[in-house]
Amino acid sequence: MRRAAAPGRPKQGPTLPEGRLAVRGDRGVVITDAEIHQRIVAAVMDHRLAPGTKLVEDKLGQAFGVSRTRVRQVLIRLANEQIVTLAPNRGASIAQPSVQESREVFEVRRLVEPTLLARFIEHASAGQRAALAANIAGEEAAHAAGDRHAAIRLSGEFHLLIAEGAGHHTLQRLMHELVSRTSLVLMTYGGPHGRAPLRRQGPLRVDTACGCHDHRALLAAIEGGQAEAGARLMQQHLTALEGDLHFHGPGAPVADLVQLLSPPALPPRTRRRTAAGRG
Repeated sequence: MRRAAAPGRPKQGPTLPEGRLAVRGDRGVVITDAEIHQRIVAAVMDHRLAPGTKLVEDKLGQAFGVSRTRVRQVLIRLANEQIVTLAPNRGASIAQPSVQESREVFEVRRLVEPTLLARFIEHASAGQRAALAANIAGEEAAHAAGDRHAAIRLSGEFHLLIAEGAGHHTLQRLMHELVSRTSLVLMTYGGPHGRAPLRRQGPLRVDTACGCHDHRALLAAIEGGQAEAGARLMQQHLTALEGDLHFHGPGAPVADLVQLLSPPALPPRTRRRTAAGRG
């Protein structure tokens, strides 16, 4: 005879780090709120999710295989980071920064990033310096291969790697918000269809505005321990990036949420052939 389960002891599900809520998607894969947040931010970072895109809760739930309640919590967090706009009776959409907001983003970055670069020179480990060099090599390879989205993503990650190696946790969190908001600025004011204007730098045509050549120069200053020179280069780099923008004109085209954010389709299962009658 089977013994009845003791009352007050519900069956335990998968455990996750504190503060991360587990939900099960339509493919049976456990996905957390943090992962949903990261996927949306990544789509903004590499310019696949354009400003003004309506974030319909039902479609997001379909894309991630989760409930609208989970989607709503992530949208609130994104709104607090100024990546999403929540409007009464209109729902959520990807934020469209104003001209003033865009200039403020660059003003803050010019204040913050020279300090982070100097701290990186002082505190970064050999592994963090190698990661920065690998990032630039990856960005150059992406340009050479014509992979624009990867180049844009790596370009933003260059600045996040400096923030990480600087050892300043408060400014590191701020930089994640600033780099995401910079992507929104570039898509809103970066020329036709939200693309940053092309800048010729040697053999490369850089359509992310945040170019490999500038990053190479910053890396050389870091490797040489030249904090003051690096600070000037960083300010010049950010000023040039802002100066290439056009604060007028059409925005970026709107993407299909389900197609953009759904996980890649799984390959069809191949049927096993039986040995009998098969040669």
